[in-house]
Amino acid sequence: QLIDALVARGASLIVFDVHFGREKDAADDQVLVDAVERAGRVVLVELLTGKRQPISDQQGRHVGMVWSEERVPPFAGLEAAAAGLATFPLPKEGASVSQLWVFKQSTDNAPTLPAVALQLFAREQTPAVVDLARAVVPEAFTDLPDVEQAFSDPHVLRNFMRAMREGYQGSLDRLGVFDATSPVDPPILPEQALEHLYAGEANRFINFYGPPGTITTVPYHAVIRGSDPNVPAEALDFRGKVVFVGYADMFDPGQPDRFYTVYTRDDGVDLSGVEIAATGFANLLTNRSLAPVAGWYAVAILAGFGLLIGLLVYALPAYVGVPVAFALAVAFGFAAQTAFNQHAIIWPVATPLLVQAPLALFIGLLGQYLLERRRGQRISDAINYYLPDDIARDLTRDKIGADRINQVVYGTCLATDMAGFSTIAEQMPPGELAEYLNDYFETLAAPLKRHGVHVPEFRADAIMCAWPAPVPSPDPRRKALLAARDAGEALQDFKRRHEAAEGSLRIGLEAGEVYVGHAGGGGRFVYSIVGDTANTASRVEGLNKHLNTQILATGDVIEGFDDILTRYLGAFQFVGKHGGIPVHEVVALRVNATPEQLALCEAFDEAQRRCEAGDWAAAAEGFERLLGAFPDDGPSQYLLARCRQAMAEPEADIDPAVVRMDAK
Repeated sequence: QLIDALVARGASLIVFDVHFGREKDAADDQVLVDAVERAGRVVLVELLTGKRQPISDQQGRHVGMVWSEERVPPFAGLEAAAAGLATFPLPKEGASVSQLWVFKQSTDNAPTLPAVALQLFAREQTPAVVDLARAVVPEAFTDLPDVEQAFSDPHVLRNFMRAMREGYQGSLDRLGVFDATSPVDPPILPEQALEHLYAGEANRFINFYGPPGTITTVPYHAVIRGSDPNVPAEALDFRGKVVFVGYADMFDPGQPDRFYTVYTRDDGVDLSGVEIAATGFANLLTNRSLAPVAGWYAVAILAGFGLLIGLLVYALPAYVGVPVAFALAVAFGFAAQTAFNQHAIIWPVATPLLVQAPLALFIGLLGQYLLERRRGQRISDAINYYLPDDIARDLTRDKIGADRINQVVYGTCLATDMAGFSTIAEQMPPGELAEYLNDYFETLAAPLKRHGVHVPEFRADAIMCAWPAPVPSPDPRRKALLAARDAGEALQDFKRRHEAAEGSLRIGLEAGEVYVGHAGGGGRFVYSIVGDTANTASRVEGLNKHLNTQILATGDVIEGFDDILTRYLGAFQFVGKHGGIPVHEVVALRVNATPEQLALCEAFDEAQRRCEAGDWAAAAEGFERLLGAFPDDGPSQYLLARCRQAMAEPEADIDPAVVRMDAK
């Protein structure tokens, strides 16, 4: 009754997703067979069964397993009456259905139910499609069954469709009349749909149209009766339409023929198998199956998207790059949704949005961070040329204030000068002189830095540096004394490398309060050492050229260091200063002192005490004896000359306790 009613109402094709596998009442079965024969347009489903079967060797031992599939047709009489036969298996990923087979490779590439339905629906256009294919690639279709005979028997039709499939698949490069690999906007001609059927993929993603019932679903009884109060009249007009018949319950979550899909309702009602079959047929008819972006295009999309976001985040400031990255991600999602909605094309979405975007954002920000870190390091390195290491480090990390940069602190100042520099500068070209000075400063900077110098300031051929401390302590004084000793030794290596360096190194040390910080004007500053302590250290350094010594320090510097061999030279009043300043020569570490150095210091102390007491004759006699043993001792020569002057000019009233300097 249903078949006759559908034929009467103009259905072009009737497709049963109901398997009539067993014979029942012979009379009733014959009524069904007669109705199918009269209609001449009924497609019946075959049951596809599969199981694993063991493989045995010649001795009967199982050596493996093989998957075997078998088609179970409708009962004999009904099979012969059908216009077409096909299986309709649905591949599952977990519990979900998202794809369908158009041609099932494991059943000898047999067409499935939607494919057979399309071929029968486009029966009239088939000869034109065959003629066109044979005209382009005649050799690919030589074994093709006769077109008219193909539709006379469902098994011949299956062979015909296999042959068409093989012909198209073997000649895709030449049968490019239509683009068979990407969806097109409907409507398309039936012959185009056939070409896409045979030239397209055997396994396709289903383009679902909506939740259960989206495709018009009509109850059996409404068709047989011709009306139903719950069915609109236009729904019973089947003219030119393909009708799929099967079990579909819109209300029962436990219906027997159901599949979980993206459109499974919240109440548990799934799409029925028959509605999925109708959906598959509609996809083929309009060539609107979902099509993933082709391989290289997908790679280009993935690579381009990730690279673009990464570069933008890397190149732009973070406050701009991050919003731009989010905007691009949103735009990409919108473009993917548009391609899906309008063209049934599946762009890769999960990887770009859930993996690439966060990863590109992270890598871009990390690259920007590393770039800024390198830039900060370069800035820090550059500032290190002009500021102490800790000041430069804190300055580049925004951890410093003006009070940290400019300070008045207790410290030990060390001043150096190169003897004979004026002569060297006069004889050497400026370029060579600059290289000479840089090597000289580098030689002296090494021992200074090794002993923790805080502020090294280079002035022409001189160096002024300081070891500051929060409160007076012996630590900065000891570091300065050891640095002075090592600097003197380092100069010997410098003199071996440079023949012009004939002069000696002169060093002066003083301890006390000193200002360290910015000094300058006009927008240009240097990190400098300012104060009477620094000035005194410079005066003490200058005293070396009068006494022919190398390292001189005030009494405040050497106080408390018994392990350092020094000799007291007297109190000296420098030009512009009030009162004498005790000055000592730093000879050596006591553990490294030679017997000659110990003897010199002991003899000198005795003569110097007599000189300071005003006993000029005894002092002169002592210095003369000392020069007999140490003829090059500069302090003895200087003080002997002072004693002789005092004895020769008693009216000069020379102060024996203080040596007043009349020149720097």
